[in-house]
Amino acid sequence: MSRGPEEGRPPIHAGLAWLDETLAGRAWLARLPRLVDECVDQWSLRIGDAFPYAFASLALPATLPDGGGAVLKVQFPDRESEHEAAALARWNGDGAVRLLAHDHQRHALLLERCEPGTPLSELEEDDALDVIIALLPRLWKPAGEPFRSLADEAAWWAEYLPENWARAGKPFERGLLDEVLAVLESLPGSQGERVLLSQDLHANNVLRASRAPWLVIDPKPLVGEREFSVAAVVRGDELGRGPSHVRHRLDRLTGELGLDRSRARGWALAQALAWAVGGDDLDDEFDQSQVETARWLLDA
Repeated sequence: MSRGPEEGRPPIHAGLAWLDETLAGRAWLARLPRLVDECVDQWSLRIGDAFPYAFASLALPATLPDGGGAVLKVQFPDRESEHEAAALARWNGDGAVRLLAHDHQRHALLLERCEPGTPLSELEEDDALDVIIALLPRLWKPAGEPFRSLADEAAWWAEYLPENWARAGKPFERGLLDEVLAVLESLPGSQGERVLLSQDLHANNVLRASRAPWLVIDPKPLVGEREFSVAAVVRGDELGRGPSHVRHRLDRLTGELGLDRSRARGWALAQALAWAVGGDDLDDEFDQSQVETARWLLDA
């Protein structure tokens, strides 16, 4: 089928440039045009220009043989999105976009397209929180295999945090690191009921849609307690930056969803610092804004 307006190599956005710094990333970028072509042929698609946001995948609007709209997403194989297709299949459209097809070998997903697709971050903070509060209970499905557990993820964070902190030149106080390591030691073994979680559920990963008012996209699934599910939106900047915004989001989400505030604060604190200093591939820079957010969470 035709590529539509784009011919030849699909556009590679600046967000994917970091992949060129690793051997695996360069190999994937070299394969990417062929992977897109193979998916286009396999699913008989017409595709357009890639969506502007890219970091660990290339997403392109697609037209199905029957004229319906979809999204072709080709992922760089990474830890956090490893079981995205399985999570979307488990949700089966209840609060999240539908998975239309999946090619495990090519790490490619064919997804329901959200129309008009505007992000939740365009709403005022409290209006957006209303949407999150309504969506989250629908996503809390019982789940087990193949998803990685929150306890395993926490153990991985605790393993790499001290080393990456030292390699980055000790860019923040040791006391903050010790606080997070203590959280990562205490919380995993005392969790409540385990459910399916998206560990990157922030306001830019919830889009306005036609089938439902709002749908979640781009899950990075884990199985763990409900308190962790608010971490990304609490620590994120999409709905406002500053200690008062962080505290307000934490208070509203935990209060109205019946969550343990202390545990939710601890998970948000831990994820903020863990994602600030990276995982397997440590760049020369780290996310100073998330370090600052972690400090705010200590006092929240």
